[in-house]
Amino acid sequence: MRLSYGTTVVTAGIAGIVSFGLLAAAIGSEYWYIIVVNRPNETDSEDLNSHSGLWRIYEGKDDISYNIYSFSADTSKYSETEKHLLGLHRVIVILLPLSLVLLVFGGILGLVSSLARSRTLLLGTAAYLLLCSLLTLSGVSIYVSYSQQALAELERELGPEELAHVGVSFGWSLVLACLSFCLEVLAGVLLLLAARLALLQRGPDFTAGLAWAGAPGPEQPPCLSYLPQPSLSVME
Repeated sequence: MRLSYGTTVVTAGIAGIVSFGLLAAAIGSEYWYIIVVNRPNETDSEDLNSHSGLWRIYEGKDDISYNIYSFSADTSKYSETEKHLLGLHRVIVILLPLSLVLLVFGGILGLVSSLARSRTLLLGTAAYLLLCSLLTLSGVSIYVSYSQQALAELERELGPEELAHVGVSFGWSLVLACLSFCLEVLAGVLLLLAARLALLQRGPDFTAGLAWAGAPGPEQPPCLSYLPQPSLSVME
């Protein structure tokens, strides 16, 4: 099956729109990290369960929320590890929303470049979307590292016995962000392919136009076609 230019750019556009929606849903949802407490001798252990988003933590069955103030928090009483974790959180809440905003401009560039069938614009938009995917991947990777370091610090403070009946896992919000990254890469790759198709479709007509406009006549050598020619009266 041979891909056409139109099919390629439409598929890239759909992938870009879906990736934007998935990333927006991931950023706005509160299930990035899930903690489930299951102690055998306690019936109210569900009150210790929690799930968190990028800016809030929800605890208990009533989902009592606590905001995470990573920029305005007073770090004077924090340890070096806590300051490091807070710094990681700041990077996360900057990278992921930044990637979301840049995707909007990427969609506009993709529409313009696909309508113009410009190889240069298509290549630039593809590189732009791949840069957005790199920001998304960086944000997700840093969040995973941040969560693992926070769990290790909690285990160091409380001891492994206290966490023996505590289950931790990443939630579906992180899965949405990962899917968004994959679709951003797909959109960028498809635009690279569209740039190649635009060049191939333009090539024969462009070459024929050059041959029709600039080819010298058969009666003259090419090197003499632009020299002034003597008139017949002078030659006689």
